[in-house]
Amino acid sequence: MKAPQCPVVELRQYTLRPGQRDVLIDLFDREFVESQEAVGATVLGQFRDLDHPDRFVWLRGFEDMPRRAKALESFYGGPVWQAHRDEANATMIDSDDVLLLRPASARGGFPVEVGARPAPGRPAPLPPSLVLATIWYGRRGSFDTTFVEFFQQGVRPVLAETGCEPLAYLQSEHAPNTFPALPVRTDEEVFVWFARFTDEDHIDHHLNRVRHSERWREEVLPTLSERCARPPQLLRLAPTERSMLR
Repeated sequence: MKAPQCPVVELRQYTLRPGQRDVLIDLFDREFVESQEAVGATVLGQFRDLDHPDRFVWLRGFEDMPRRAKALESFYGGPVWQAHRDEANATMIDSDDVLLLRPASARGGFPVEVGARPAPGRPAPLPPSLVLATIWYGRRGSFDTTFVEFFQQGVRPVLAETGCEPLAYLQSEHAPNTFPALPVRTDEEVFVWFARFTDEDHIDHHLNRVRHSERWREEVLPTLSERCARPPQLLRLAPTERSMLR
């Protein structure tokens, strides 16, 4: 059975104090998963950034923007966050790097299996893997329906040739922030896709094949060069023990 695809998704990147990432992950996985989902959020995934030892990345989904506001008001005003917020905030330098996203098509959301998250202290039902998030930055209007069709028909086949099949692909949600207490990067125009890999060598092999792909150079890069304002950001992510995406 598939979980809801979450029409609204936050991609949250936290910069933490040195040595505090596992402290926050232990607290988060123990206290902040079920407590958020009880009020209407979906914790899609929690990750260690492999390239930044003091960065924690996570994904949170909602059914729509009004229910996002209600869920966040309930959680941040509720007893669990009030009891543990000082401990959580003590690990953080910055928690405002947040992209608000929506699936780029009806099939672009996360196909998360219900029941995929292990209970605290239980082994995960799936073997560990890595997630690669690729963030393309454009100008307002760059990632329109024509670009989405280009991604589906032109980019995905080349990615498949290089050993990668996107799990999900999303773009900026420009609706007003319904919970202003938590900032989001409203000035960004992004297109983000996520893919699962077995290990770091698998990611490196894929990226190397992309660099040497004639189809990528001739069919994909010209359009990306027109639409994108700067080089993409790559996040190599290792799921935590209780991440639903893994």
